[in-house]
Amino acid sequence: MEQYYLAIDIGASSGRHILGHMEDGKMVLEEMYRFPNGMTEENGQKSWNVKALFRAILEGMKKCKEAGKIPVSMGIDTWAVDFVLLDKKNKMLGDAVGYRDSRTAGMDEKVYEIIPEEKLYERTGIQKQIFNTIYQLMAVKSNNPEILEHAETMLMIPEYFNYLLTGEKASEYTNATTTQLVSPETKDWDYELIEMLGYPKQIFQKIKKPGTVLGNLTKEIQKEVGFDCEVVLPATHDTGSAVMAVPTNEDNIIYISSGTWSLMGTELKQADCSPESRLHNFTNEGGYAYRFRYLKNIMGLWMIQSARKELEPKQGFGEICEAAARADIASLVDCNDDRFLAPQSMTEEVQKACAETGQRIPEGIAETACVIYNSLAQCYAQTIREIEEMSEITYESIHVVGGGANAAYLNELTAKATGKTVYAGPTEATAIGNLMAQIIAAGELENLQAARKCIFESFEIKKYEK
Repeated sequence: MEQYYLAIDIGASSGRHILGHMEDGKMVLEEMYRFPNGMTEENGQKSWNVKALFRAILEGMKKCKEAGKIPVSMGIDTWAVDFVLLDKKNKMLGDAVGYRDSRTAGMDEKVYEIIPEEKLYERTGIQKQIFNTIYQLMAVKSNNPEILEHAETMLMIPEYFNYLLTGEKASEYTNATTTQLVSPETKDWDYELIEMLGYPKQIFQKIKKPGTVLGNLTKEIQKEVGFDCEVVLPATHDTGSAVMAVPTNEDNIIYISSGTWSLMGTELKQADCSPESRLHNFTNEGGYAYRFRYLKNIMGLWMIQSARKELEPKQGFGEICEAAARADIASLVDCNDDRFLAPQSMTEEVQKACAETGQRIPEGIAETACVIYNSLAQCYAQTIREIEEMSEITYESIHVVGGGANAAYLNELTAKATGKTVYAGPTEATAIGNLMAQIIAAGELENLQAARKCIFESFEIKKYEK
C-alpha cells in the first residue's frame, strides 16, 4: 500500500497541493488542489491575505481525504523574507505586508547607521535586497513602533501556517537565513546583531533544520480536514526546496531555480562572506543539510508574467515563448535593475529602458518577451562568469529547475550565452524537494544524495547543447 506525502507549495501567484509516493524506486506525483495568490492593497500597503491562504491549505487537505489518499506527513514551503507578528494572545499584529511594498524605502540607510553594510555582510553573508526581513523590521520599528512593542512572536509565512496547524512555534533554517539576521557560523540567530538593531529578542523562535518533525495536527484541524498526520519542516523557503531537487550528485553544480525569480548559484560547504563576494552581490542562504546556497537573485520570469498580464493575458506561456523565438529584436535591459521590481507597467518600463539606452523599442508581447528572455540569458552568462571567478572552478553545465525549465527558447538562449550545456527539469522542483525532505525524514530514502539520484531517474530532464 502506497505511503503518501503532501507538499503544499505556495508561490507569489498561486499555490498547490501535490501528493507524492514512491513506486518501484521512483517518485510519483499527483496534483490534488490549486488556488490563486497575490498581494492586495490593505491599509495602504501591499499585503498577503494569510486568512484566505490558510483556508485554501485546509481545502486542499480535504481533497486528499475525499480521494482516500491520506498523507502520513505534510510540509509547507513559500517565498522567503515576509513574516507575521503575533501578540501575547497569538493574535496577528497589523497585516502580513509583502516584500514588494515600498515601506522599506530608505530603511537600509537606517540599518547602516547602526552597522555598516560591509560589516553586515561579513556577519551574515546575505545579499542586500531592500525587502529582506532586516529592513522590513526596521520599517515596522520606524513607522509602527507600537506593533513591535506588543510583539511576542515573529513567524515567517510558512511557519505561521505550521503554527495554525499544530500549535507549535518554530523557525526553519533555510528561511531564517533570508532574514539577514542569522550567523552562517553558528547557524543560529545573531542575537548581538538583533540587539544592536533594537529588535525584541523574544520574538525570534528556535531554529530547526529541514526534515524536523514539528508535530501533529491539532484536534480542531483534525476534525475539520478529517484526518491526522505529521507536519514536517521541509526547506520552507521554496528555493531551498527547489535546490534539493537539482538532479545531480556532482560536487560542482550550477543551478537556476527558475520561476517568478531566477535564483542562480552553486552549493558551498562554507559561506563566502568576503568583500569580493559582497561586491558581486552574492548571497549565502542556508540549504538542506547545512549546505550554503551561494546564489544571486535575478528578477526572473516575473517580468514575463507581468508583460503577459498587461498585453496578452489569455495567451499561454508556451505560445509566448514560441512567438518570442520568432521575433527579430536585439535590444537588451538589465534584469537586475530595481525599476523592474514592482513597476506600474512592466511593458512600459522595458520600453523606457530600451529608449534610454538608444535601442529599438519592443512592441507587442512577442518582441517584449524576446527582449526579456535575451536579457535574462545575458544576465545568467554574467553571473556564471562571476561564480567561476569567485570559485576558480570552470563549470561544464547548468541545471534549470522549476517552471522555467519549460521555457525552451530561454534554455536555448542560456546555453548559447553561457557556452554551457543546459539540463532542464524537473519542472515541479519545489514540490519535489519538499516531498524529498519528508521522505528522507520517514526513512524511505537515506539522504540527499539518494534523493537526487531518485529525482534524476523519476522525471524527464531535457538537454540543450551549448
